[in-house]
Amino acid sequence: MAAPRSPPRARERERERLRAPAAGNDQVHSWTLVTSQALDAAWRIAKGSVMLAVSFLVAALCFFRRLHSYLGHRLKWWIGYLQRKFKRNLSVEAEVDLLSYCAREWKGEMPRAKLMRKAYEELFWRRHVKCVRRVKRDNYDALRSVLFQIFSQGLSFPSWMKEKDIVKLPEKLLFSQGCNWIQQYSFGPERYTGSNVFGKLRKCVELLKTQWTDFSGIKDYHKRGSMCNILFSDASLEYKLYEALKFIMLYQVTEVYEQMKMKKVIPSLFRLLFSRETSSDPLSFMMNHLNSVGDTCGLEQIDMFILGYTLEVKIKVFRLFKFNSRDFEVCYPEDPLREWPEISLLTENDCHYHIPVF
Repeated sequence: MAAPRSPPRARERERERLRAPAAGNDQVHSWTLVTSQALDAAWRIAKGSVMLAVSFLVAALCFFRRLHSYLGHRLKWWIGYLQRKFKRNLSVEAEVDLLSYCAREWKGEMPRAKLMRKAYEELFWRRHVKCVRRVKRDNYDALRSVLFQIFSQGLSFPSWMKEKDIVKLPEKLLFSQGCNWIQQYSFGPERYTGSNVFGKLRKCVELLKTQWTDFSGIKDYHKRGSMCNILFSDASLEYKLYEALKFIMLYQVTEVYEQMKMKKVIPSLFRLLFSRETSSDPLSFMMNHLNSVGDTCGLEQIDMFILGYTLEVKIKVFRLFKFNSRDFEVCYPEDPLREWPEISLLTENDCHYHIPVF
C-alpha cells in the first residue's frame, strides 16, 4: 500500500529549510571576502603611507644633515674670520709651560735639539723658571722684551730721567751740544731722515714718558697686565716706544763720549764701545749700528750693555745655546749697582729673545 504523499506546502517548507544553511554559509563567505578585501586595501594604503612617510623622513634627515654640515662650515669660517678681524695681535704672548714649549719646539735627536732640551730642563729644575712668554720675532724683540717687563713690573724711571725732561733731549743734542748729525737718525724700517726728525723723536720720547709714568703709577699687578696686553697689541705705538729707547741709548752714548773727551772716568763698557772702529764716536755708533736696529738687525751684546746702563736695570740673559759653559748666564751690564732692579730674558741664538717666568 502506497505511503501517503506529503502536501505541497509541507514539501516547500522542507526545501526552504534545507536551503537555509547553504544561504547562511554563502553570506558568511561573502562577508569574509569583503572584510579581507577591505583589510587588503587598507593595508596597501597604510603600507604606501608608511613607505611615503619613511621616504620623506629619510630625505628630511639627509637634507638636515647636509644643512647642518653646510652651516657648520659657514659658522667655522665666520668664527675664524671674526677672530682674525678682532683678535689682538699680541707681540708678547701669554705664559705657557716651559717644558711643554721645549718639547714642542725641540724634537728629534739632533745634537742641537738635545742641547736645547737639557738647557730648558736646567732652567726648569735649577733656575725655577716654570713658564715662558713668547715674544714676536723681529728686530725689535730685545727692546720689546725689556720694555714689557719694565711696564708689567711697574718699575720707576731711572734716576737720571727723574732729573731731566727727556722730552727735550732731541733739542738739547742739537742746540746745546751741536749734534747736527742727529738729522741722519733712521726710524728702523721707515728709514726716515730730514729736518723733521726732531719732531718725530720728540713725539716718540713723549709717548715713552707718558706710558712709563702711567704704568709705574699702577699698583695692581693684574691691571698692569691688562694694560700691557692693550699696549703690546698696537704695532704703531710699540714702534714709537722702541724708537724712543733707541734715541735715549744714543743720548747716553753722547753724554759719556763728552765725559771721555773731558778726561773723566767712564764705565768700561763704553771704553769697549768707543774702541771699535765702527762706533768710535756717537755718530758712527748711530750710523753703523743703531740705525739698523728694527730694520735689518736687532741689538748686539754691546748694545744690551748700553740698554741696561741707560735704563738702570740689570738684564740677566740665559743663553741656551751656551749651556754647560760660563756664558750660559750673563748680565748686562756685568757690574750693575745693587739697587738696580733685575729683569730676565732667554735666547736660543743671541738674536731673538723670550721672557722667562719664575
